[in-house]
Amino acid sequence: MSRRAATVDPGPLVPAAGRVIDRIPGRLTLARRAIAPLLLVLLWVVTTISGLIDPSVLPSPAGVAKGFVKLWTEQDLVGQIGVSLGRALLGGAIGMAFGLAFGVVAGLTQLGEELFDALLQMLRTVPFLALVPLFIVWFGIGELPKLLLIALATSFPMYLNTYTGVRNVDRKVIEAARAFGLGGVRLVREVVLPLALPSILTGVRYALGISVLVLIAAEQINASSGIGYLLNSAQLYQQVDVLLICIAIYALLGLAADLSVRVLEKLLMPWRSGVAAR
Repeated sequence: MSRRAATVDPGPLVPAAGRVIDRIPGRLTLARRAIAPLLLVLLWVVTTISGLIDPSVLPSPAGVAKGFVKLWTEQDLVGQIGVSLGRALLGGAIGMAFGLAFGVVAGLTQLGEELFDALLQMLRTVPFLALVPLFIVWFGIGELPKLLLIALATSFPMYLNTYTGVRNVDRKVIEAARAFGLGGVRLVREVVLPLALPSILTGVRYALGISVLVLIAAEQINASSGIGYLLNSAQLYQQVDVLLICIAIYALLGLAADLSVRVLEKLLMPWRSGVAAR
């Protein structure tokens, strides 16, 4: 058997598979993603219109639409969403800033790891709901405990992912950068953070999602505005349609947070989209 006959060239097999994936139209992918939500909505319509489910338990889509219009015109729904979004973004920004700083320090230095890692690992296991009564005693019932609760919960995923990303940076690259005169803040800004960026953005994605989850608990602290305020009022007066609307808004806020990080990833790391398509 000749050497040419015995040689197997597997090269075209991998690109062929990649080309099959690349040829799938974007509209077809979007349609597939919409199948499950549309089926769920269809089931909702059929069960409520046919009377299988009592309207007081689950209102029909038309009833929810009427409740939405009422919230829009009478309760300033846009303003309430803006208040909740502001709380989530401000508290999340504070928490992510601290998580990023602690992650960089603990990842780069042994002293930082010894000072911060054990403490943060213990604190992150404490359920944030258990801190609500304590925060009320310490900080009252204003905006401060809401923001601090969100900041505390979002700092942990940011810290963990930043710490992991910094620790995985090739030490030879850092030593080479130091040999060229980089050090201190410039070394972190120009070498460490860019190389740890994938892990940092993963931390941002988790932190933004958690900020929405904690927002639900934070707005139970004597809120006079925001989606949590509408949720509490709806629970008090047993307005199921408003409850569903508030839950849907929280879900949309979480989806918007995830999509914003995906856009940020494409802007900061455009090469990853090309790799994922193969």
